[in-house]
Amino acid sequence: MRRAIETDVCVVGSGISAAMVADRLARTTSAKILVVEAGDDTVPLPERAAARERFLRYNENPWGRDHLEGYEVEGPLQSRSMQVGGLAMHWGGVTPRFSPEDFRHRSLYGVGTDWPISYEDLDPFYQEAEELMGIAGEQGPEDLDPRGKPFPLPAIPLTYNLELLKKWASSAGIAMWSQPSARNSIPYRGRPQCCRNDTCSPICPIGAKYSPDFTWSPLRKTNRITLTPRTLVRKLVLSPNGMTVSHAIAVNRDRPDEPVELHAKLFVVAAGYTWSSHLLLLSAQDKAPSGLANSSGLVGKYLAGHRNVQATIELPLKLYPGMNEQHSLVTKQFMRLKAGSNFIRHDLRIWESSTGRTPRLVDDSGTLMLGDAILDDWRRRTKTGTARVRAYYDIIPDRASELTLDATRTNAYGDPLPKLSFRDAPESVAMRPRTEESIRTLFSDMARAGNGRLLRAPTVDNFQDHPSGGCRMGTDASTSVVDSWGRTHDHENLFVVGAPTHVSGSCANATLTFCALALRSAHEMEKALPPAASTKSRGSE
Repeated sequence: MRRAIETDVCVVGSGISAAMVADRLARTTSAKILVVEAGDDTVPLPERAAARERFLRYNENPWGRDHLEGYEVEGPLQSRSMQVGGLAMHWGGVTPRFSPEDFRHRSLYGVGTDWPISYEDLDPFYQEAEELMGIAGEQGPEDLDPRGKPFPLPAIPLTYNLELLKKWASSAGIAMWSQPSARNSIPYRGRPQCCRNDTCSPICPIGAKYSPDFTWSPLRKTNRITLTPRTLVRKLVLSPNGMTVSHAIAVNRDRPDEPVELHAKLFVVAAGYTWSSHLLLLSAQDKAPSGLANSSGLVGKYLAGHRNVQATIELPLKLYPGMNEQHSLVTKQFMRLKAGSNFIRHDLRIWESSTGRTPRLVDDSGTLMLGDAILDDWRRRTKTGTARVRAYYDIIPDRASELTLDATRTNAYGDPLPKLSFRDAPESVAMRPRTEESIRTLFSDMARAGNGRLLRAPTVDNFQDHPSGGCRMGTDASTSVVDSWGRTHDHENLFVVGAPTHVSGSCANATLTFCALALRSAHEMEKALPPAASTKSRGSE
């Protein structure tokens, strides 16, 4: 016997993109919304201070059961977190926007692929996402950091150290400003102001940093949505004509012998860059032999991300590290290339650092120090300060940057697990040495401008950070998986939202862009749903 559940909208996944979609539809429609999450509920806010304490004392995971056993994926999985709220339950909260050039690679530089939307198209949805989460930010120079409206919250104040480092960057000809962040600079939406005392990693004990549970909790309390954890969606099933999804097949992890069918008018896959493509490929059937939404053969292809180069620079500055060390300065000065330029794009960030400036018991020669020698050594070494610098650089993804099904590895239900492989496109491979050398030269120039020195050679992280893609958007059904709204070309009632729809990875953290795209999709979805009672007389927002 199968248990059937009927709803208007079925959202697969409960991460930050799912939260944006559900929040929007709950406000503007009267639709029944079911959110299905494979993982467990997250740690409630009142328990987070204790969870953080146990992390500090015993290195215990502060997020409880935040993954599924047996889901160890081959390849560079950024995080295996599967719980209510997803990866954004333990994100850093860094929320820069992409720049206008990110959406026009082919038109401006002759490489990669243009997005089917522009920065201007996404600007109002960036704003909506910033207001929902409470983004604290400083407006950078208009030519570097365009936006239609001001940030909803004032910027996180710069520490004394960052003020000094900002002057240093200016002396090197670099305009920098406070990094936008999903942390309250003032009380906002019932959440307190950030204390700036570096307790937000790995878990903010007071809730000043936004996480998706702050969206899910009120929606659940008011019964505006139904969120069902511990329920794994294994397959989406097409209607007889193959044009729409009729239902999903799921399994409740507490009752695995009782299959569940989820019937809905609209299906939204919001399971992130890994599990969204994975579900579509698992859903292969007669009408879709290579997987749902995959007539182009591109589901799981063109996984995107970016790589970083970083260094530590010693400067003749008296710094006092320890307050809000996770907050940084940022600039888009090196992202906004003119048309026709060589494709060397990167951002730049500066943090204060305590590298080489903490107390120690052994000196450079290995001699043990005791008593006043320890304090004398510490005073001598803190007469100068250090800064950490990092640049994420843009990468054009290759078609072979992909997620595939691994038949040799299966979950407890016999479904093949995903296998991840990231690849740079040939043009990025060719430009990589010049890009990384350009960034190293920049770091050296910055050190000289401040009468400082690099403490060691800059390092390159080969891991592609802030991953996305796998269901890229486009106007041509033969070269993309979804349209600019996230609707799949192949199935009219199936949307994929957020990270998987990205065409490229930019030079900046991508989470805010995931959210903006998810909200843009939700605006399109609501057109086919009954309006909320309060909006029936005035139409949708």
